Amino acid sequence: MAGAFGADLVQKIDAQSKVKSNAGNFFEDFFVGMQIIHPTPKTITEGDVALYTGLTGSRYALFSADRFAQDCGLESAPIDPLLAFHVVFGKTVSDISLNAVANLGYADGVFVAPVYPGDTLRSVSEVVGVKENSNGKTGVVYVRTSGVNQNDELVLTYIRWVMVKKRDEGFPAPETVIPELSDCVPADSLGMPMMDAEGWDYQLAGSEHAFEDYEVGEKIDHIDAFTVEEAEHQIATRLYQNTAKVHFNQHEQAQGRFGKRLVYGGVAISLARSIAFNGLANAAQIVGINGGTHVNPLFAGDTVYAWSEVLEKADVSEGFGALRLRLVATKDLPCASFPYKDADGKYLENVILDFDYWAAIPKRT
Repeated sequence: MAGAFGADLVQKIDAQSKVKSNAGNFFEDFFVGMQIIHPTPKTITEGDVALYTGLTGSRYALFSADRFAQDCGLESAPIDPLLAFHVVFGKTVSDISLNAVANLGYADGVFVAPVYPGDTLRSVSEVVGVKENSNGKTGVVYVRTSGVNQNDELVLTYIRWVMVKKRDEGFPAPETVIPELSDCVPADSLGMPMMDAEGWDYQLAGSEHAFEDYEVGEKIDHIDAFTVEEAEHQIATRLYQNTAKVHFNQHEQAQGRFGKRLVYGGVAISLARSIAFNGLANAAQIVGINGGTHVNPLFAGDTVYAWSEVLEKADVSEGFGALRLRLVATKDLPCASFPYKDADGKYLENVILDFDYWAAIPKRT
């Protein structure tokens, strides 16, 4: 079956060989085992870091100050893992989600190695699953994406699944293949930072709370909030070289379901993580992504709030532990009462993000 779809893709490319522009892949173009090398590599500069800080308000000391990072044994302040993630993700859009209806979720993400200013990232993907939807108009594509640096070293890897339009609704449905996804990245598979916890300055980091101070089941209202501006969310998405139409083309989106542009889900993740500084200032380094869902759309003018729950704790190295955290973001709804799901298990309409991840945090002892 995969071979037949691969042959069809070759025929399509051959028929369109004189077309210079790229209309993106549609659902019927994907097949399990398909390998994609994405354009274009990007060198992350200190200017990118400054712009990311200006767009997200991130305050984590580890990513803000060279001296702080050097005192912990690193060569300089590394790139925020989410900036690296968005850059790697952005590369994939033109091949995977240019014709997407929605990005549905993430799983099995591991941050393997730190990224520093001056490093060059590129992305490669493998299609690991396909499933046509019952309406015959769209389908879900599962891909494993890996980000590598200029030395061909793996930096991060994750699976995501996205709903993609069909070009031809009459095209026969492929055999359904859905990859097995674990609920959580095992703690012993996490790429823990090679840092010296004894050099961690809690006062400069902005919090006295270490690994020992957090309890499973504990919930934290992060209190702060950011209103999303139209220009800011588009600049952020352009920074990652994400070309998805739903974020930029108001002329086209005015005819769509919402009548306006959607904010890229990665903007919601980064804003929520920035807000989470207030309560989790020492849990700076994301080391794994267990799962993530963009529950409801976010638009310019909405105000993002966030709260977190400690789902699990793991003792992973001599100086650092890992917290498994559920990060929930809302729009136009403060989080003092920890809004999440209703009595029937359905997300509240103001919830925009449910993000399950691991973060490294120093131990006091």
